[in-house]
Amino acid sequence: MEGLFALFADPAVWAALAALVVMEIVLGIDNLIFISILSNKLPEHQQQKARRVGIGLALFMRLALLSMIAWLVGLTATVFDLGFQGSPGPYGEPSFETQFSWRDLILIAGGLFLVWKATKEIHHNVDPHPNDDFLDAGRKAMTFGATIAQILILDLVFSVDSILTAVGMTEHLPVMVIAVVSAVLVMLLAADPMANFIKQNPTVVMLALGFLLMIGAVLIADGFGVHVPKGYIYTAMAFSAGIEALNIWSRRRKTAVETSG
Repeated sequence: MEGLFALFADPAVWAALAALVVMEIVLGIDNLIFISILSNKLPEHQQQKARRVGIGLALFMRLALLSMIAWLVGLTATVFDLGFQGSPGPYGEPSFETQFSWRDLILIAGGLFLVWKATKEIHHNVDPHPNDDFLDAGRKAMTFGATIAQILILDLVFSVDSILTAVGMTEHLPVMVIAVVSAVLVMLLAADPMANFIKQNPTVVMLALGFLLMIGAVLIADGFGVHVPKGYIYTAMAFSAGIEALNIWSRRRKTAVETSG
C-alpha cells in the first residue's frame, strides 16, 4: 500500500495515467462499434445482455493479459521471416516487412475477420435481393451464442493491441490496470446510447461499417509492418462522423418543417 502511495505521489505518473486512459478509450471505440452493430442484430430482449457480456469479456481479457505481461511482450518476438522488406523510409525503417511475430499474426487474422464481417454486413445492407452466395450463407438471424463468439474474437485482437499500447506508455502495472478498467467502464456506459443511436439512424450503420472496414485494413497493414498513425485514422473517423451528424440534423430540420407545414 505504501508503494502505491509513493507511486501516485509522482506527478509524472498521473500524467501517464491521464494519457493512457484517453488512449485506451480511443482504442476502445473500435471495439464498441463492433459490439453495437452485432448486438443490434439480436432480438430486443437480448441486445443489452450481449453488449454487457461482450464488454465484460473485453475487461476480463485485458486484465488477464496484464497479469501475463512478460508472456505478452514475448508475442512481439519474431516467429518466422519470409525475407522480404520494402524500401527504406525517411527514418531508415522499411515500408513493409515480413518478419512476423505472434502479435502480427493475431492482428492480421483479426483484420481479415473484420474486413470479411464488415464487407458481409455492407453487402446485406446494400443488396435488396439477397443471393445464395458465400456472403449470404449466414443470412438467417444470428443466435446469442454466435454473436458472443464473434465479439470474443475481436475482443482478443483489440485487447492485445490495447495492452501492448499500455506497456509501451508506462512500466507501472497499477497505472495500466486503472487505465484499462476506466476505459472499459466508459465503454459500458456508452454502449447502450451508441447502440440506440445506430439503431435509430440507419445511415449511421453504413458509416460504422465503413469504419470497421478501415480499421480491419489498418490491422492487416500493421501486421505487415506498415504502421499507419492512429491520429490519421481517428481524425478521418471524426470528420466523417461530423458530416453525418450534419446530415442527420438537416433531415430532422426538413422533417420538422414538413410536419409543421
